Amino acid sequence: MRMLLTLTTLLAASATPVLAQIYPAPGRPYGAYPGGVPAAIADQHRYENDRLRAQSQANADQAHQQQIETQLRLRAIESAREPTAPSALPPRPLYSPEQERALR
Repeated sequence: MRMLLTLTTLLAASATPVLAQIYPAPGRPYGAYPGGVPAAIADQHRYENDRLRAQSQANADQAHQQQIETQLRLRAIESAREPTAPSALPPRPLYSPEQERALR
């Protein structure tokens, strides 16, 4: 019996916060907003579109900046490379003295 009384007390204590919750009063959520609900929703959409547009522009600016930095780094790497020696002309073939005279 005592166990049952303890469990009942615990259940009642844990249920009290649930019962104490206050639900919003029914009615218009944007009652004080000038223009009412449609104007409030339109403003929310406008603000969200502006936020997304600004975020998109920031992402584009960052991508452009990274592209410029990449090009600069590639140029720095290419300029730091050791220059390759130009390949020497292939040796001239040997001709007989008669062919040499004919070529002159």
